Amino acid sequence: MEFTQLPHPSPTPADVREQAIADPGFGTVFTDHMISIDYEEGRGWHNAVIGPREPIALDPATSVLHYAQEIFEGLKAYKHPDGNLGLFRPEANAQRFNASADRMAMPHLPEDVFVQSVRELVRKDADWFPTVEGGSLYLRPFMFASEAFLGVRPAKKYKYLVIASPAGNYFKSGVPAVSIWVSRDYVRAAPGGTGAAKTGGNYAASLVPQAEAIAKGHDQVVFLDAVERKWIEELGGMNLFFVMDDGTVITPPLTGTILPGITRNSLIQLLKEQGLTIREERYSIDQWRADAESGKLVETMACGTAAVVTPVGKVEGPDGAFTIGSGGPGQLTQKLRETLVGIQRGTVPDPHGWVSTI
Repeated sequence: MEFTQLPHPSPTPADVREQAIADPGFGTVFTDHMISIDYEEGRGWHNAVIGPREPIALDPATSVLHYAQEIFEGLKAYKHPDGNLGLFRPEANAQRFNASADRMAMPHLPEDVFVQSVRELVRKDADWFPTVEGGSLYLRPFMFASEAFLGVRPAKKYKYLVIASPAGNYFKSGVPAVSIWVSRDYVRAAPGGTGAAKTGGNYAASLVPQAEAIAKGHDQVVFLDAVERKWIEELGGMNLFFVMDDGTVITPPLTGTILPGITRNSLIQLLKEQGLTIREERYSIDQWRADAESGKLVETMACGTAAVVTPVGKVEGPDGAFTIGSGGPGQLTQKLRETLVGIQRGTVPDPHGWVSTI
């Protein structure tokens, strides 16, 4: 797709930019530019622009404000030893984006256009890559219903945008492993719902229990299934893996209530290549506690684009707490993190072709 290039009237001065990217945290600093493409029923995708990042004017009746037709993705650009930037599996993000679009009754964006749009923005704002150790350029493609109307039906107009945010470490607790609160009063998704789609409503549903977790001194919340309230599903924004003392690794299955994480899929492949047995099967909260207390469970790890691979050290709920292993990072978790981060950053061989240089 041909992108129209619009000049930026007042780009961020270099000294201000350098100060901002020295320690950007996560999700609070943004680059100068954005991508936008419009869609209209009967016309398709058009008006592709790369221009200044700026506010979006919306009619008060814009559909997304009333009926929540909105989806998004999250991926990162990494700096390689040769100075080039690379993307990790952007085609998988493009595929998941369209799977989310299907569930939310939204049009597909051609996968090659998705990947092209992300690459275009990274090229444009490459100077915003953070200088902090372990930094990356976080990319947020998203689409929303932009038609102004108040009828309950799929919209006929949509807007697709991509913005970029220099990112440091996701967790700021300073501990080597994260602490988890078990939500007993709230669920993230129900069978037949939108749990497998990356849509904002799923995250809105997690905000109250996440706040509850933080108020109790924890980093994240873990959700149980909506039917029996016993089976572990996922954290507020990450998938889970459970490592047993016999080398077996369990991860909850994708049954429509769990987001199919790209990091999750990558870890499954890496684990299989190491000769480990991976079981995608249900795992209960009671079994999690029992296995941790008996020593059968030696590690639990959470994974996602933002935090990559993160060890879980402590779990607490209304009925008590338990510690996993020594409460710190386990050997397999550390090894997988080093391997995956190394592939992403170009310091470890990439036999899968997961990384594409920009």
